[in-house]
Amino acid sequence: MKIMVYSHDGFGLGNIRRMLAICNHLLDAIPELAILVVSGSPMLHSFRLPKRLDYIKLPCLNRGRAGEMSAKYLGTAVDEVVKLRSELILSAIANFKPDVFLVDKKPYGIRNELKMAVEYLQAELPETPLILLLRDILDHPDVTIPEWQKHSYYEAIAKFYDRVLVVGTPEIFDIRQEYQFPSMVAQKVLFCGYIRQESGLKHPNLVRRELRLYPDEKLILVTPGGGEDGYNLIDTYLSSLALIPTNYKLCSLIICGPEMPPENRVILEKKAVAYPRVQIREFTDDLMSYMTAADAVVAMAGYNTTCEILSVGKPAVVIPRIKPSQEQWIRAQYLAKMGYVAAIHPDYLTPEILWRSLLQQLQADEKSTPAIDLNGLPRISQYICTLLAKKKSLVPFYSQLPKLIPDLAIAKLI
Repeated sequence: MKIMVYSHDGFGLGNIRRMLAICNHLLDAIPELAILVVSGSPMLHSFRLPKRLDYIKLPCLNRGRAGEMSAKYLGTAVDEVVKLRSELILSAIANFKPDVFLVDKKPYGIRNELKMAVEYLQAELPETPLILLLRDILDHPDVTIPEWQKHSYYEAIAKFYDRVLVVGTPEIFDIRQEYQFPSMVAQKVLFCGYIRQESGLKHPNLVRRELRLYPDEKLILVTPGGGEDGYNLIDTYLSSLALIPTNYKLCSLIICGPEMPPENRVILEKKAVAYPRVQIREFTDDLMSYMTAADAVVAMAGYNTTCEILSVGKPAVVIPRIKPSQEQWIRAQYLAKMGYVAAIHPDYLTPEILWRSLLQQLQADEKSTPAIDLNGLPRISQYICTLLAKKKSLVPFYSQLPKLIPDLAIAKLI
């Protein structure tokens, strides 16, 4: 059994990290499975990749802060790069012949680069289901609805896709209503819940020893995700340290992110020298170990980071990105209203406001917040397991499926 995964990439690490988490869970659930990932992410090689997963690296595209696309490294026209990527994807499908094709976010891919591929699948491999994966929030409805209408995404889902899996919950953001899905498209939506992040590789006590924390110190983890636009967050955090009373014991671990421009990281490292209880690193592929050990988190509000914070239940101050998409700010507002995080709009971010918000989070009593559904991975695996079993008529395989979500009537969704 074979699955092919398309992970669109234009900004940051979020998409590829999310898709790799899904792939790992699928491989654990289905011993006979092989997965081929096609992605332009320049960071794929930095992750620990499991057995039975391989990838095809597409030439990189880059999305600017205004949303425009360009070739990231080749220096050629963006149309040439898109054409090359499109033909590589089509060739991979024709030769790999996947049993399921899982597509991230855009029904036709970046700049319609998947259009030939989905048309080929319908014509040549009609038994291969197409599954679209959407995160909880794409952008503000005033932006998303015209974009989907312009690119005929509603029609693409209705014509080509078997199911739309949403890694979120309708209680926080119901994309069917917010984005005005036509009934034929809305019927294909399955809300899977948010993605619970797996525990880190290191015990919190080991992390605290590694960082040489004093017994009475609180650890603050600062992470701007991929880091391409994380300079201001870290710079403001470092400035806020000057406001901390001398009797308040804090140790800070700052993960800049691999996509932060080197010149920005150098400036931050020089500024951090004034604070001996600050450690700065470029990247870790085991962020959950440090988040579990931390007493509080300062971060952006990307999907993966939010899921990490929710998974460990840590106090957090989030400063969302607001360009080129409003997605993070919308998510941050909803979660702040429900009491999961404190949110600061980046236009109002100052050292004083950041320190005050962080102090409130550190000193806040444990409060009762509504339970949030974090069963995204097992629900996706259960759905795809059952889909493959039905497609292949593998009765013995089907009978051995793990009962990951007993209350989920998966059979009704196939």
